[in-house]
Amino acid sequence: MTVDFGATLTDRLRSEGLDPRPWSNGSGDRYAAHDHAYDKVIVCAAGSIRFGVPGSGDTLALVPGDRLDLPAGTRHDAVVGTGGVTCLEAHLPAGAVPAVARRPAETW
Repeated sequence: MTVDFGATLTDRLRSEGLDPRPWSNGSGDRYAAHDHAYDKVIVCAAGSIRFGVPGSGDTLALVPGDRLDLPAGTRHDAVVGTGGVTCLEAHLPAGAVPAVARRPAETW
């Protein structure tokens, strides 16, 4: 299932000055813990994915329409849900995102 809340998710991100790019993974795919030198905004467009933040012990699950803001240097891992996942991802300069935040679909 793909979510569209009036404007497309891509349009919503672009309205914030972001340049989102899509990516997809299959069911059960995993990303080992890693970090980036830039801030990231990730929006789940279809399927599901669970991000772990080892430094805080948080687990953040995304379903269609949900958003995750990750500051640069935040170690995170991920596991794709049983139906696979398609996300939109945008990068920002380090320091643009103040804190790790999961934002449910209807709140951003």
